Amino acid sequence: MNRWLRFGLAILAGLVLALGQAPYDFPYLAIIALPALLWLLRKAYCWKGGFFVGWGAGLGYFGLTLAWIVEPFLVDAERYGWMAPFALVLMAGGIALFWGLGFALAQRWPSALVLAGFWTLAELLRTYIFTGFPWALMAYNWVETPIIQAASLIGVHGLGFLIVLAGGLLLSKRGAVLALLILASLTGFGYSRLQTPIEDTGLTVRLIQPNAIQTQKWDPEFIPLFYQRQLTLSAKIGKPDIVIWPEAAIAYLPDEQPFVRTQITTAAQAPVILGARRRDAEGAYNALFLLNKDSSIEAVYDKYHLVPFGEYMPLQGLARQVGLKGLAEQMGASNAFGTGPKILEAEGVPPFLPLICYEAIFPQGVAGPRPAWLVQITNDAWFGERAGPYQHLAQARVRAIEQGLPLARAANTGISAMIDPLGRLAASLPLGEDGFLDAPLAKPLPPTLLARWGQWSVIALVMLLLAAGIALNRRP
Repeated sequence: MNRWLRFGLAILAGLVLALGQAPYDFPYLAIIALPALLWLLRKAYCWKGGFFVGWGAGLGYFGLTLAWIVEPFLVDAERYGWMAPFALVLMAGGIALFWGLGFALAQRWPSALVLAGFWTLAELLRTYIFTGFPWALMAYNWVETPIIQAASLIGVHGLGFLIVLAGGLLLSKRGAVLALLILASLTGFGYSRLQTPIEDTGLTVRLIQPNAIQTQKWDPEFIPLFYQRQLTLSAKIGKPDIVIWPEAAIAYLPDEQPFVRTQITTAAQAPVILGARRRDAEGAYNALFLLNKDSSIEAVYDKYHLVPFGEYMPLQGLARQVGLKGLAEQMGASNAFGTGPKILEAEGVPPFLPLICYEAIFPQGVAGPRPAWLVQITNDAWFGERAGPYQHLAQARVRAIEQGLPLARAANTGISAMIDPLGRLAASLPLGEDGFLDAPLAKPLPPTLLARWGQWSVIALVMLLLAAGIALNRRP
């Protein structure tokens, strides 16, 4: 096959595969795309050819799924707008290198099992290297199907492995039977798990969605308006037990301005989980505050998984010299890194694991003692109103499935939602509207298999199967 034709078909297959991601949600197109990619890999007669099949597939896949990446650069279009197309090309092309690596390694033994193994390891690599960027993993294509429930057993990497394996097996008649058996088993398990009864704790959580437009959010004229809007929404009729404001909800510093805390808790008449900035001698932090009803600060969590080029600049000293700073930078400096995940609790607030925005896309699991629920505060105004917010929500839903824990999500512009331990939307507010949502907090399910054993046991099994695949498919 002509190499340019092979490369073009790989890009097309990647585009088809990307249609499984939100907001498109056509996951079963993988039945076409995955066998096609294995077929193209077999048409490549050296590792370079395999690399370009994988890289082409990644270009198509990430070019579509990450199209929202231009949105942050358009917030301040006069200064950063010219970077938007370069950001998309470089981001899609750079992440596609991981797929290229996986395909290059698989080219010598081009079977469904070997490709699934190397592809999974490549995705694992991009989850961690250079602080990691596991956006749009293969498993997220299946969020709207029962198949996603398998993430509670084998995590997103294990589920991605099985999907790629099943797709590749469809190339042969005997393999197709096994592929259908895999998909039927995943679907059957999902339907069975979705019958699990969900009980309430008796607590009501109020989620606040102020819909502060990013171009106005830090404008001195609009800061009081958005602050007052959140106070008003917090004081609406009803008696919530916990109130949650989104990430960077206010321009004030709660630890330095106690009158702000008093106004917030007086309006809420309940403990408040609040996203705001704080600072100390080390720098400025993107923080989450847990306020008691008496307005005292019970606990503070500092975001530790920061967004490169958004919240901080790699090689900061050099970046400063050429006048570059993070797109979401506040208080004149790149954000400082927090110390890591921790469980927060207070009187009337069950122990929870805080996740600030971007941190909810990482499938590493819950560190330390198991919390009773997850709390994500986020500002999805950076993602625009097309694919980005929907993909971000989908990934948060999978965190709930993996751990068997409810997740409360307060988003500045949406989509705010209460997510049950099975990853279903118990209640939600639409994108681009201000409002509040009162929803019952569910009880956690028993620890999932993934929560008990962790993802590394799954990765060890994938590597064992990969070794078996190589042994079975050796050729001169």
